[in-house]
Amino acid sequence: MELGSVVQFLENKNILVTGATGFLAKIFVEKILRVQPNVKKLYLLLRAPDAKSASQRFHNEAIAKDLFRGLREKMGGNFVSFMSEKVTLVPGDITFEDLGVKDTKLLEEMLREIDVVVNSAATTNFDERYDVAFQLNTIGAKNVLNFSKKCANIKLLLHVSTAYVSGEKAGLILEKPYYMGETLNGVSGLDLDTEEKIMEERLSELQAKELTEREITLAMKDFGIQRARKYGWPNTYVFTKAMGEMVLGQMKGNLPVVLLRPTIITSTYKEPFPGWVEGIRTIDSLAVGYGKGRLTCFLGDPDSIIDVIPADMVVNSMLVAMEANAKHAASAGDDEVVIYQVGSSVANPLKYNWIQDYGHRYFTRHPWIGKDGKAVIVGKVTVLSSMASFRRYMAIRYLLPLKGLQVANTAFCQFFQGTYSDLRRKVNFVFRLVELYEPYLFFKGVYDDINTEKLRMAAKEGGVETDLFYFDPKIINWEDYFLNTHIPGVVKRVFK
Repeated sequence: MELGSVVQFLENKNILVTGATGFLAKIFVEKILRVQPNVKKLYLLLRAPDAKSASQRFHNEAIAKDLFRGLREKMGGNFVSFMSEKVTLVPGDITFEDLGVKDTKLLEEMLREIDVVVNSAATTNFDERYDVAFQLNTIGAKNVLNFSKKCANIKLLLHVSTAYVSGEKAGLILEKPYYMGETLNGVSGLDLDTEEKIMEERLSELQAKELTEREITLAMKDFGIQRARKYGWPNTYVFTKAMGEMVLGQMKGNLPVVLLRPTIITSTYKEPFPGWVEGIRTIDSLAVGYGKGRLTCFLGDPDSIIDVIPADMVVNSMLVAMEANAKHAASAGDDEVVIYQVGSSVANPLKYNWIQDYGHRYFTRHPWIGKDGKAVIVGKVTVLSSMASFRRYMAIRYLLPLKGLQVANTAFCQFFQGTYSDLRRKVNFVFRLVELYEPYLFFKGVYDDINTEKLRMAAKEGGVETDLFYFDPKIINWEDYFLNTHIPGVVKRVFK
C-alpha cells in the first residue's frame, strides 16, 4: 500500500457527508475545512424539511459550537463567505431513495460532481425502536450505496459502522466482513426482505390496536431486542448495523467500499483542541453519575479491558483510509469491502478499574458543586461482579424500602420526589439499562486492528503528515488523558 499526501488528496474534491450534525461528522467536516481550505465542496446531508430549516439546524448544532472556534479565528472576517463557498447543505433523509433530496437541480449536481461519499448517519441508541433503527442503519446504508453507484465520478464509499457488530464474542475479534444471512449464533433464516416485512407487520398490528404512541414505541423497542437476540446480537443497534454491513458487502459491485469500525468514541485527544465532547456518550454516563454523587455501585469486571478511542483519531483514520483506498477505484473489481477496526484494546489496553481510579482522583481534587452550593463528596464505588449480585443490591437498597409504599404522597415518596409508581418505574428503567449494557460490562474481547496498523505503517513510510493525521493509540497516556483532557471536557461540556 502506497500513500501520498492526505492534504493533497483532499484538494479540489467534492465530498458528501451524511449525518452531518452528528458528533463524529462535525469533527470530520471541521478537520477538512481547517487543513485543506482548497477542498472544492462539502455536501452535508441532514434531516430537515427545507433549505432554511437545514441552515438553521446546521448553524445551531454545528457552526455555533465551540468546535469551530479555531476555524472561525483562522478565517476571521472571511469565515461566513468561506463556509458558503465550501459547504452546501442538503436537506434529505437516507431512509429514502436518492437520499430524499427533493431539489432536482442540486441532485443532478451531486451525482455529477461527488468524488467520495462518507456515510455517518445512524441511530446509535441501543434501545431504539426496531422500525427506526432498521430504516436508518440497514435500509439507510442500502440507499447510500445505491446513491453512490449513481455518482459519475465516485471513487469511494466510506461507511462508519461499529466494532460492536461482533456481539459478545471473546478473544481476538478479526477485521472480517459479515455476509448476508450470517448470524452470530448459527441460527438460520436471517433475510433482510423478510426482516423488513416482519417489522412492518408488527408495526401494523400495534397500530391496529389503537395503542398510544408511547405504547407502540415501547413495544417496538422490545421487538427490536427480541429480533436481535434471536440471531445472537445483544441489542437492536448492533444488529441493524451488522445488517447494514451485509447490504454493502452483497450489493457493492465494482464500487470501492471501506467499512470503518470504531470502538467507544471519546473526547478529542488533540484537535481542534483537547477534550471536545458532545452529549453523554457511553462511558460518560458513569462519570456524570459518579461526579454528581449518584453512582454508588458499579457492575462489571474491574480487570476487563474497555476499548476507547478519541474522536479525532477516528476522524484521522477516516481521512487516511480515504486517500489509501480511493486511488484503487479503477482496479477495484469485485474485491470485498476493506475493513478497519479503530480502537485501543490491542495496541494500548485500558482497564475498567483504571477508569474507576481516574474518576475518584479527579472528583476528589475537583468536586462538582451541587445546586445547594456544596461540594459533592465522592467515595469508593461498590463493585458488583455479576448480574445476580446487582439484583440483590438493587432489591436491598431500593425494592425492599419501596415494598408496602402503595399509597402516593407518603413521606418517603415525597422525599424522593415521586409516587410509588414513579419510583418503581425508575428502578425498572435502571434494570433495563443494565441489561442492555451487561454484554459490554463483562466483555472479554479485544479488537484486532491489523488493517489499521498497516494503514499507519504505510502512512509513516510514505511520509504522510503523521503529525496532522495521527491515529496511533500507543501515543496515549491514559492517566494523563482521562485526568487532564477527557474528564475535564465532560465536566465542562456535558455536566448540567
